[in-house]
Amino acid sequence: MADGGKYRLRRHATLTGAPKGGPVHLEKHQPHFQATSYNHLNGGIERHFEPVLASTIENPVMQAIFSFASNLFGALSPFSTWHVELHQFRIEAVQNGGKPTPEGVHRDGVDFVLMVLIKRHNIVGGETSILDRDGRTLAEFTLVEPFDAAIVNDERVAHGVTPITRLDPDQQGLRDVLVLTFRRK
Repeated sequence: MADGGKYRLRRHATLTGAPKGGPVHLEKHQPHFQATSYNHLNGGIERHFEPVLASTIENPVMQAIFSFASNLFGALSPFSTWHVELHQFRIEAVQNGGKPTPEGVHRDGVDFVLMVLIKRHNIVGGETSILDRDGRTLAEFTLVEPFDAAIVNDERVAHGVTPITRLDPDQQGLRDVLVLTFRRK
């Protein structure tokens, strides 16, 4: 992390989504890139992450998540082919805490974002905020249970998540989230 933090682990995959909610297909592994206008902390460079495991991509639950997102975003823009990125994030609540969005409230530079909580363990914090283009808070909530989700129109709103800290300092604290981004090709 450009902020010197060692609290964020990630795997990454790039996919293509067919129009009208069609299937999503894995592409050759490639780096992740965000412009500095969207990510002032870690943008402007190609970032290389370990690939998402094939067993994760092929898992029936992951396939159902792909199908849900493809159908939802395909209904909103039925003639678009999609550049899709899958991010597996683990934020660890280290001694100084962990930052799910170290760049703060931001946009991702895509069309739509789906965030799905997989696991929370021994943490407080991790509150998601959704803000309009003028910086007014539209919603604040915490993803608590597995498969709690947030869906964001990234062209219209920004989002951020507060840092996490451990409840019990003697146990590991973590927040696992899947993030799918869809950008029109």
